[in-house]
Formats: sequence, structure tokens, C-alpha cells
Amino acid sequence: MQAETKNYVFFLVEEFSMIAFSMAIEPLRIANRMIGREYYKWRLSSLDGEPVTASNGVVISANTSLSEERRALLGELRPDMMFICAGENVEKYNDKSMLAWVRETYNRGVSVGGMCTGAYILAKAGILAGKSCAIHWENLAGFTETFPEIDACADLYEVHGNLHTCAGGTASLDMMLSLIGDHHNDEIVARVCQGAITDRVRSPKDRQRLPLRARLGVQNSKVLSVIEFMEANLSEPLSLADIAKKVGLSRRQIERLFRTEMGRPPARYYLEIRLDRARHLLMQSSLPIVEVAIACGFISASHFSKCYRETYHKSPQQERVDR
Repeated sequence: MQAETKNYVFFLVEEFSMIAFSMAIEPLRIANRMIGREYYKWRLSSLDGEPVTASNGVVISANTSLSEERRALLGELRPDMMFICAGENVEKYNDKSMLAWVRETYNRGVSVGGMCTGAYILAKAGILAGKSCAIHWENLAGFTETFPEIDACADLYEVHGNLHTCAGGTASLDMMLSLIGDHHNDEIVARVCQGAITDRVRSPKDRQRLPLRARLGVQNSKVLSVIEFMEANLSEPLSLADIAKKVGLSRRQIERLFRTEMGRPPARYYLEIRLDRARHLLMQSSLPIVEVAIACGFISASHFSKCYRETYHKSPQQERVDR
């Protein structure tokens, strides 16, 4: 066991995810208790040093401001690692001084992490280009369209050199357990797991979302195979005839199975998941409406708008206004 301490900074962005934040702090606290001393130290920071409101409405006090953290980079209070804790509406966040601080922190050799949607800020700061990162599955479509040069994935967490990103939620716990494992032996990690009442450290490659069978409550393997093909081909939708060939069924069989298992025709279900992706893109990116339409497999903006209004009772433009 190493004798030094680790000093971390958690920078809180307005509407940050409380579950992602608490799941990062708590394993450090438990680890200190299991180690028997304050091996991990941390402080909370915000843009102006004032309290920050999480997405659930809880207000958290900050210990330092951005300007104080900038000065700390040059002195004894320089952190070993800095985490950006973000959450909802992060795509609107564009404070230039904060982004400059992120770049400076990274360029000075401090490890940098992003939790939940924190990868958005790391990307805007320009430190993720050509690298891989993890982000919450709900934000993956908007992120990849906005930052095509970044290899974003739906893994629980991703480590690329001294860059650490995680999908948020309970994935923060897995990433922090992995970091604790880098500093201490398996026994300490196991004891932290027991303290947190979790049975294991999940692999970075473990899936974020429940398997289709559990998520949809569908047991028919052929229907699940059809849906997998649909979800994998949203920008260039497959014809029902093509899908039928891939799963070894006739069109009529697929129609019958979908009406029984899903309560609607396969074409309608395919349209719904394409529109759901479009809704995420509208809310999480600044892509023009026509580009959103193309990214979700619609041949024209007018057809897209018509389908969107029929499903969500508002136009794509209104969706953007209301977000």
C-alpha cells in the first residue's frame, strides 16, 4: 500500500447528476475508513465558488472557485486528478474561462475525468479529439453527431491515458473502484465493495442499458433479433424484406409477431425508435433540423416534421424552443 495521499477536485456544473457525484465521493470515503487514514482527500469547486444546484434540486456548497483552482495548479494544492461533474443541459454550457482551465489542467499533467455528461465539456475544451470516451447512453447520439472526431462509446467507463470518463449513475462507482484498485490491493477494493453493498467491480465493457429482453419485457428471440437490427440501422433504415431475410422469417411472420408481442406493426415500431433518437438529437445538439432528419433516416425535413408532430404533438422546432 502506498504511503502518499491522493488529492481530487470535483468541479460541479449546474444541473449535475447527484447520483454520479455521490457514487464517486462515497467509495473514497469508505476506502479511507478501510485503509485507516485519510488517503483520499477532495474538495468541491464551482465557477464562482458559490453553491451549485444538482439536477434533482439539491444544493451543494463549493470549497473553491475557478480562479482559486487556477492558482492551485501552480502550488502545493495542485490536485492529482480533477473531475467534471455534469448532467442535464450540458450541451448549453460554454464558459470559456472554465474550458481554458480544463485545458490547462490537462496540459500540466493532471489526470482529468468526466462524469455522466462531463465528456461534453472535455470535448469542448479540445482534449478528447482522437481519443475514446464514455457517456450516458441517452446522450450518445447527440454527442457523436456533435463531435464525430471522438470515439464515444456506451461503455460504463473508459480510461484513455490520464483521461477517465464514465456514463454516470452507478458507473461512477465502478470507475472509482477501478482507481482505488490502481492504488491498493484487491482486499481493500473488496472491503470497499462490501461497504457500498455491491458485489463486484463491473468491467468497463459491461452494458449501460438492460438487455432488450429485460428492457422491453419481450421473450420471443426472433422479435428481439428484429429490434436489434432496427436499433443498429437508424440513419439508413432497412426494409422489412431485408430484415426478414436476416432473421430467417417472412414479412408476414414478422408482422404477426410484432402485433402479438409489441402491439403494433413493425414499421410503426421502427418509426418510433427513429423518432426517439431524433428527439434526443434535438434536445442535446444544435444540429439543423434537416441534419437531424437525415441522421434518423428520413428522406425530407417535411416528412420528418409531419411524423414528429403526429407522435409528440409538437414540431421539431417547438421541441427545441421548449427544451
